[in-house]
Amino acid sequence: MTEETPVRTGSDVLRAALRRNARAMTAGTLLMGMYQAAETAFPIALGLIVEHTLQERSLGSLALSIAALAVIVTTVSLSWRFGMRILQKANTTEAHRWRVRIASCALQPVARDTGLKSGEVLTIATEDADQTADIIEVVPLLISSLVAVVVAAVALGMASMPLGLLVIAGTAAILSALSVLSRRIGAGTREQQARVARAGAKVADLISGLRPLHGFGGGHAAFLSYRKVSAHARDQAITVAKAAGAYAGTALALNTLLAAAVTLTAGWLALSGEISIGELVMAVGLAQFIMEPLKLFSEMPKYVTVARASADRMALVLAAPPVAAPGSGHPPPDGDLEVDGLRFGALDGLKFHVPAGSFVAIAAYDQRAAADLVAVLGARVPPGAYEGVVRIGGRDIRELSVTGVREHLLVNPYDAEIFAGTLRSNIDPSGTGRDVAAAVEASMLTDVVALHPEGLDHPVRDRGANLSGGQRQRLSLARALAADPAILVLHDPTTAVDAVTEQLIARNLAALRRGRTTVVITGSPALLDAADRVLVLDGGVIAAEGAHRDLLSRDDTYRLAVAR
Repeated sequence: MTEETPVRTGSDVLRAALRRNARAMTAGTLLMGMYQAAETAFPIALGLIVEHTLQERSLGSLALSIAALAVIVTTVSLSWRFGMRILQKANTTEAHRWRVRIASCALQPVARDTGLKSGEVLTIATEDADQTADIIEVVPLLISSLVAVVVAAVALGMASMPLGLLVIAGTAAILSALSVLSRRIGAGTREQQARVARAGAKVADLISGLRPLHGFGGGHAAFLSYRKVSAHARDQAITVAKAAGAYAGTALALNTLLAAAVTLTAGWLALSGEISIGELVMAVGLAQFIMEPLKLFSEMPKYVTVARASADRMALVLAAPPVAAPGSGHPPPDGDLEVDGLRFGALDGLKFHVPAGSFVAIAAYDQRAAADLVAVLGARVPPGAYEGVVRIGGRDIRELSVTGVREHLLVNPYDAEIFAGTLRSNIDPSGTGRDVAAAVEASMLTDVVALHPEGLDHPVRDRGANLSGGQRQRLSLARALAADPAILVLHDPTTAVDAVTEQLIARNLAALRRGRTTVVITGSPALLDAADRVLVLDGGVIAAEGAHRDLLSRDDTYRLAVAR
C-alpha cells in the first residue's frame, strides 16, 4: 500500500504503516529478539556456571564462562542499540509521512467533509500521527518479549516441567486479565483525544478572533468558554490516567505474583531434590528477569489500543469525501467574469457581467451579501449549496478544476491571513511573483519596507502581530497584486488605512491592473471613483449601475451610503 492508496478505516491506516515498514520492522524484530534472548540467556548462563564450573573448580571453565558472559553482554548492548535505532527511525519517519498526508488533505483546494475544525485536524496531524506510528515499535517489541517468555519457559521446562508450564499458564492468565482493562483504556482514550481536539479547536478560534474579542470586551466570556472545554478534556484525561494506572498496577502485581510463584516453586523443587542448585540459581534469575519482558508484553495491548484509536481519528480526515466534486477543465486566459441568477445567503438572483480587462467596483449596502458573494467566487461554497451560475470566460466554474479556477481567479478577503516569516515571504510565498516591487509600491507598503533596515526581509510574527491593522491590510493587498491573476477580486482592501493612503492605493491599483480584470467590493469613495463602472448591490441584486460620479449625482441612497 502506498501513500496514495485510499484509506477508509483505522485498520487501513495501521496496515499501511505496517506494510510500508515491513523491512525495518523485520530487522528491528530480529535485533530486539536477539536482545531479549541474550538477556534471557544471562541467568541461564549463571545457572550453568554454578552447575559445572564451580563443581569442576577449573580455571579454564571459569575463563570460558567469563567469555560467554562477555559475549552475552555485548550481544545485549549492540542488539538493543541498533534494534531501537532502526525502529525509532522508522517510527519517526512514518509519523512524518502521516503528518504530511493529513496536512495535504487539509490544504487541498477542495475542502473535505470531515465535520472537524482546524484545531482538531491539527491535533490529529500531530498527536494522533505520532501515536499511530508507535505501532512500528510496538509490534517488534511485542514479538521480542514473546521470544523472551518462550525462551524462559523452555529453559525452565527443561529443568522441571512444572516450572515451564507455570510460566506459560501465568503469562496467558495475565494477558487475559489485562485485555479487559485495555479495552476500557481504548474507549476512554478515543474520547480523550476527541475532547483535547475540541479544546485545540477552541484555542485556534479564540486566537484568530483575539483582536475583535478585546475590542468589544468579550475576552472574559471567551476565557470562560475555553475553560469549560478544557475542563472536560482534563476530566477525561484524569479518567484515562486512572484506568492506565489501574492497568499498570494490575500488570505489575500479576507479574510479581508470577515471578514469586516461579521462585517459590523452584525453591520447593530444590529442597525436594528434583532440581539441582545450578537449576535453582537459573530459575531464581529467570523469575527476576522475566518481569521485564512480561511487563512489556502485558503493556502491548494498551499501546495497540491507543494506536488503533488514533488511526480511527486519522481515517476521519483521510477518508472524508470532498465537499464538492470538482471539474477537470481550465478557464481560458484573460476571460471575463459573469454571475447569473446567483442565490445564496443574502443573494437573491444576483446577475452581473464584468468584461475582460475592465475595472468594476461593487458597492454592497448589505455586508452579508458581500461576504456571500466573496465566498461563492472564492470556491469556498460547494456548487450544490447555491443556485445560479458563475462563469469564467463563458465556462461554468463547476466544470473547471478548483486549482485552475484559483490560478485564474484570485479572491482576496478583507481578513486575509498574515503568516510568520518576512514581508517578502508574505508578499510572494512561492517566489514566483511577477513584480514584487510594483506590488509593494501600488499597495503603499513602501513606508513599512523603508522603516526597517532589513527592508522586505523584515521579520513578521504569526498573524502579523508586530504590524498595525493598516500595515497588515496593505501587506495582504501587496500579496494579491504580486500574484497578478487574470481576474482579481478584492473585498474591502482599504478599510484600515487613512483617506490619503486610500486615494493613492486606488490610483495605483487602477494603473497596475490596467488591462486585467479587477473587481473590488467596497464602500470606499476613492476605489469607487477609480473604477470604470460601479454596481450597486442592494437586496441581494444589482439595483443600479454606472460611473461613481453619475451615481452620486442621481442616486440619493447611493450618495448617503458611500459619501464621506
